[in-house]
Amino acid sequence: MEVDDVDAAYEAVRATGAEIVHPITDEPCGVRRFFVRHLDGKVVNVVSHR
Repeated sequence: MEVDDVDAAYEAVRATGAEIVHPITDEPCGVRRFFVRHLDGKVVNVVSHR
């Protein structure tokens, strides 16, 4: 899922107590992302481009 502000999304998701599967990370390919487990069990990639 692409968002405009991945840092704000990360903080909002953390505030809900959702399981962060992979912490927020700057990738060499120019994106900043984290992974969260959705209520249905699927892992969602939340990303923004730098």
